[in-house]
Amino acid sequence: MLSTTRFRCYRTTDVTGVEMGGALKNVLAIACGICDGLNFGNNGRAALITRGLNEITRLAVAKGANPLTMGGLAGMGDLVLTCTGDLSRNRTVGLRIGRGERLADITKSMTAVAEGVLTSRSADQLARRLGVECPIINGIYRVIHEGADPRGVTEEVMSRALKQEVDQFVLSSAKPT
Repeated sequence: MLSTTRFRCYRTTDVTGVEMGGALKNVLAIACGICDGLNFGNNGRAALITRGLNEITRLAVAKGANPLTMGGLAGMGDLVLTCTGDLSRNRTVGLRIGRGERLADITKSMTAVAEGVLTSRSADQLARRLGVECPIINGIYRVIHEGADPRGVTEEVMSRALKQEVDQFVLSSAKPT
């Protein structure tokens, strides 16, 4: 297994969890970029990352993933890096949307693909099909594919009714690894 003093890998048998975390974090990175582009601050970004982790965990569990995977490097580790890193293509797309640029202009100017743009559609469809409430994913889908106002969608998501922080369904699905 690959390991250095600066990079460590850990094993898991939860292929579904790793795949879901790796795909869905890109959608949340777009959300965080929008939040940053709108100058919502570090608290807004932290709230999006935290609630986003809960959201992608619920969706991954509905597909058969172990929720504990989302708390590890394949989930939270990759999510935090992609949502905060200056080299993140997905965060950059969101940042530019938040600053008022059009998606068509952004993607035209990029030399690499921001996977979250396409993933937002399939993630929203999956959440609807499985009956999993995913307001952040749905909001990003609406901004990217329906032209919804990023500020309005972000404020809508951030002003939702408060509820239990940790989903009991997710907790009851945890399996020792």
